[in-house]
Amino acid sequence: MKRILTIQDISCLGKCSITVALPIISAMGVETTILPTAVLSTHTMFPDFTVKDLTDQLIPITEHWKSQNVKFDAIYTGYLGSAEEIEIAKKIFADFGGDDTLIFIDPVMADNGKLYPAFDLEYAKLNAGLCGEADIIVPNLTEACFMTDTEYKEDYDKAYIDELLQKLTKLGAKKVILTGIAFNDGKTGVYGLDTVTGETIAYENNRIDAAFHGTGDIFASVSVGALTRGLSLNDAFKLAADYTAKTIQVTLDNPAKPWYGVDFEATIPELVDELRKLIA
Repeated sequence: MKRILTIQDISCLGKCSITVALPIISAMGVETTILPTAVLSTHTMFPDFTVKDLTDQLIPITEHWKSQNVKFDAIYTGYLGSAEEIEIAKKIFADFGGDDTLIFIDPVMADNGKLYPAFDLEYAKLNAGLCGEADIIVPNLTEACFMTDTEYKEDYDKAYIDELLQKLTKLGAKKVILTGIAFNDGKTGVYGLDTVTGETIAYENNRIDAAFHGTGDIFASVSVGALTRGLSLNDAFKLAADYTAKTIQVTLDNPAKPWYGVDFEATIPELVDELRKLIA
């Protein structure tokens, strides 16, 4: 069985980060090892949440793994809360990475043209350096702009996005995928470039006018799970985009309409069915 290491925080309540990655990747038939960077009582959209930083535990944990000769088929990073955690992630790539280990980075730090409150431009530059060590990066438009010193535009054309992709490739990642990108009205999707083969990765589905915490983590988790199971870039990102959209719609159809996250638990059986079809 393949094994993925995911490095990000745990929000005990809230359906994001590790509490999304662990069940989704496991359901896809991949052993999931976690390295929690912090434990939060809830995600940060809740008031008065508690947080326990675990940065000082990351090296002792991974050193123990090294002593046990642990190997990973993929390493997937999500939200990293500090410059120190970015440097530790680089060390983990060096210690556990290799030609057969997929390095997948979701540089979680910004959205809608703004950095998250905890971060600044220096942090964005450090995240850009981390992305340079990846096989695949999946920034959204805002994150891509901050990492490449590009003016953020909500109204963009293909020329603007192609130029942005070229700037992202100069960071060093082999495959750069922009999320939340579409060139047709009423659509959203992914658009990217494989710098090794020159292949374009593009997929659009219907945009759902709703925003929920944790959907980016769902998309990234399905993507890395699918790639680890051997799917092509286009198939993996199509599966992830469609599953995320399906889960948002199911959540909207729920009379209770939970505000703090999506009902991904209800749609996991469909994800597993679709994955089986693609790997059959």
